[in-house]
Amino acid sequence: MNAALPRFLACLLLCIGLTGGAAPTDADDDGAGAAHAAPEFTLVTLNLYHDRDDWPRRREQIVARLRRLQPDAIALQEVLQHDDLPNQAAWLATELGYDWHFVTTDPPSQSRRYGNALLTRQAPLELGETLLHPLEDHRTAGFVRVLAGGRPLNLYVTHLYWAPDGAETRARQLADLLAYIEATSAGAPSIIAGDFNAEADAPELQPLRGRWIDAWTALHPYVPLAEATTLNPAYFTVPARVDHVFVEAGRLKPLEARLLFTEPDAQGTWASDHRGLLVRVRFSGGAGEAPTP
Repeated sequence: MNAALPRFLACLLLCIGLTGGAAPTDADDDGAGAAHAAPEFTLVTLNLYHDRDDWPRRREQIVARLRRLQPDAIALQEVLQHDDLPNQAAWLATELGYDWHFVTTDPPSQSRRYGNALLTRQAPLELGETLLHPLEDHRTAGFVRVLAGGRPLNLYVTHLYWAPDGAETRARQLADLLAYIEATSAGAPSIIAGDFNAEADAPELQPLRGRWIDAWTALHPYVPLAEATTLNPAYFTVPARVDHVFVEAGRLKPLEARLLFTEPDAQGTWASDHRGLLVRVRFSGGAGEAPTP
């Protein structure tokens, strides 16, 4: 063997190590430099459990965690206001310095109003809302369009019918929501967040499959349900993952999904009877690139 060959192979291996021979990561798999990286966006969804179980104490825990996280948007369900309670979404938005959009079937003249909300770090480009059938269930979906890294992004929040035997009702509500998205998305990528009161693979959520990606399952396909449950085990004996963030396939890529509020505070108070879910996504393709098919 040529005496120089071992030295050549050693140098070659060193060069490979220095030039990134490892498998690509989420930071570099777009094939673009940092200057052309596609923008990212972080959203948190949380069912607030309205004003039950010491809301004044719970809200301090919630706002402290959200202030540390600084998500780009927050989707809230079971948002309440009445004569003795300022609108919960408005209070959180004021504390965090966010814009807020509250949607409800209750008229403005009514003191007690209940619904969903979207909070955003930046002023929205457009706002909207729709009612979901059957109207006697008093369900809504809210819509906000924002800019993320200079690109328009649609955010939708909803809360579907609660009863375990209510699959048919949830299917009808989801159909209304998808029709609303079709009418309002204006060609921009979309995120749907909220409490669906059903597992992501439930039959009534089947219309989401294909066009929409369940961010949690995409990143944690093998996590046991007992660990993935979004129903707080301190309140519910049967685990269920009913709080979801769905992102538009081919246009948004899930990078991170993790549960929030999985422990009580020092005094044993839980933030909610649900856990929160944080999801971070990235637009598919760098600046000037076509979206991933």
